[in-house]
Amino acid sequence: MDFEATRHLLARLSRQLPCGHLFAEARLHHIGKQLDEQPDDVNIALKAHFDSFLRKMPESEASDIDIGGPGCRSQIWYRIFGNKSPNVTLGEYNIGETDILLLNILTESERHKLFEERSLDVSYSIFEKDTATWNRFRAHFYFDLGHLTVNMRRINDQILPFNKLGLHEKVAKVLSLKYQKSGLILVTGITGSGKSTTLDSIIDANNRSLEAHIVVIGDPIEYVHQPNKCIVKHREVGQDVHSFKEGTIHALRQDPDIIVIGEMRDADTMMTVLEVVDSGHKVFSTLHTSSAVESIDRILGEMPPNEQNRVRTRLADVLTCVISQKLIPSADGKRVMAKEVMLTNTPIKTAIRNNNTGEVYQIIHQSGQHGMNTMEQDLVRLYKQKVVSDFEAHNNANNKKRFEELLENSS
Repeated sequence: MDFEATRHLLARLSRQLPCGHLFAEARLHHIGKQLDEQPDDVNIALKAHFDSFLRKMPESEASDIDIGGPGCRSQIWYRIFGNKSPNVTLGEYNIGETDILLLNILTESERHKLFEERSLDVSYSIFEKDTATWNRFRAHFYFDLGHLTVNMRRINDQILPFNKLGLHEKVAKVLSLKYQKSGLILVTGITGSGKSTTLDSIIDANNRSLEAHIVVIGDPIEYVHQPNKCIVKHREVGQDVHSFKEGTIHALRQDPDIIVIGEMRDADTMMTVLEVVDSGHKVFSTLHTSSAVESIDRILGEMPPNEQNRVRTRLADVLTCVISQKLIPSADGKRVMAKEVMLTNTPIKTAIRNNNTGEVYQIIHQSGQHGMNTMEQDLVRLYKQKVVSDFEAHNNANNKKRFEELLENSS
């Protein structure tokens, strides 16, 4: 069935939806039942229609797509180089049509979880016959005024080469299992800052360097690493394991050398991670924080007051590196990564133990010879190299006063 024929089919199914007596979840349950009663060729055609929106993403270099709900104004939205706008060439889809399209691509168990928890995180894949490859997406389904909506992020099918991260040699050695067998490494930043890209690059570098066992726990699993020198196991939360905490505990029984935990979301997971690292494993994870100091404070702040001193000591012992990053608009109209890098030397460990995290920033600032730099130092570097504008560099500084001082002193 071609695109236009499916478009007419979708419009017809939408017109058949009940009006006036079914709303919100009851209406969506009705749509799900309606879809289950359709012949297989109808469900396949609807899925192919939805997939056509995703296939447009690589050619336009879009990172995200948003579909469904009143908030999308009946249009298909793409984020391209950080800017989100509707694709007017695709026409309009009313909320009944998008409810149908989105429910059609969910399994029965996924629908049940969505209705039960009011949101759903899953991976989604489409097969490309021409190249015999899979395009993968990270999907987040949720509700908008009783209607279904989704954001999907395209997972790059190419790994960023490790040397493109621009990390100091000392930092690279800390990240490598070849040179350091244990420790906690955090890659932090807001949503859309490229954490997954950086983490995948680091995993790939380890996968290529020596024989070992890597366990990746994700919600959902994004890039699937093909075993190279390493055994690489992927454990998706909700499908292969119930939670990050459970997956981390299970991983200890699987003889791992590296454990990758997609995100430390809560105190239980954080405490489990610290215990695993303390047992001598190398662990990589992420946090939604914008600096090394904020990352340390976030972990401590999640803990009960009576546990904070103990956790502070343990964190000082096991934390080895924090890379905090942002993707900011560059002069060529694309985006470039700016990053802060911290390696936990003796002064930083002492500052953490003594609850003087305010000193950490200054130590990073003064430790460039050891591979460290603050976000403000990196933004000044990018501005001086004319990679980013003064406005963007200043706008993305965590400490704008310090950025201004650095810029003035570098003139």
